[in-house]
Amino acid sequence: MYHKSVLLKESVDALNVEHRRDGIFADATFGGGGHSREILSRLGASGRLIVFDQDSQALSNVPEDERITPVRSNFRFLENHIRFLGIAALDGVIADLGVSSHQFDTAERGFSYRFDSALDMRMNQDAELTAADVVSNYSKETLASLLADYGEVENSMRISSAICSFRESSPDGRINTTGQLRKALERFFSPNTERKFLGKVFQALRIEVNKEIRALEDLLRGSLNTLHSGGRLVVITYHSLEDRVVKNFLRDARAEGKVEILTKKPVVPTEEEIQANGRSRSAKLRIAEKK
Repeated sequence: MYHKSVLLKESVDALNVEHRRDGIFADATFGGGGHSREILSRLGASGRLIVFDQDSQALSNVPEDERITPVRSNFRFLENHIRFLGIAALDGVIADLGVSSHQFDTAERGFSYRFDSALDMRMNQDAELTAADVVSNYSKETLASLLADYGEVENSMRISSAICSFRESSPDGRINTTGQLRKALERFFSPNTERKFLGKVFQALRIEVNKEIRALEDLLRGSLNTLHSGGRLVVITYHSLEDRVVKNFLRDARAEGKVEILTKKPVVPTEEEIQANGRSRSAKLRIAEKK
């Protein structure tokens, strides 16, 4: 399985597709296509679904259906592509911000510390910047800042110093693999803390490589600009940083009279879903309707 969709029923229910069966919807994060397939199952014959993904491997899974239009692009450009396609407005936008299981489980993509592989982490493999470039070229101060801001890593300056010392001692002055990075940081974790610590470090690097926070902010603005009155914005987040961005954006939009927030508290997975899919544990679903 390429990816197991999280909060599938809850998120697609939130789009209210059944009341706009001939509408136009966008899946900003196609991934394994679970949410898209569920939307298609509820769309009418003249409905339309625009799907975005910057990963060509993900878009290879797009089903053959004349109602679906694939767009290989970062979702930050959603508004531009919707305008280019001649679409006046959308009835709903859904975004599942999690990294797909396929990306985590494919060693050569470099998203996981579980494998010793190239330190890559690019969601768009045509992009230039890799995680190896970040840890090999960024200054100690810049590394410390992104570890603290994007990974909420404690003692980020000490950790950054260790990375810089390790790369300076390597033959080519670089850290090129996940195994090298793990080696550089091994004194900072124990078997009991390894998963949490390395997870934070890898998260920070992934966010920097893919410019995820800026892309998310652009997606939220673009979605609001392209939705019909009554259209729904449905977003699933997986860590506190991106959830804070979504929460604050919706709060500000509500204060400006642009949206109604339909989730006073975020929807979270049931215990049954968490047992079936451990990666859903941190998921939070927020829903808003444009006024």
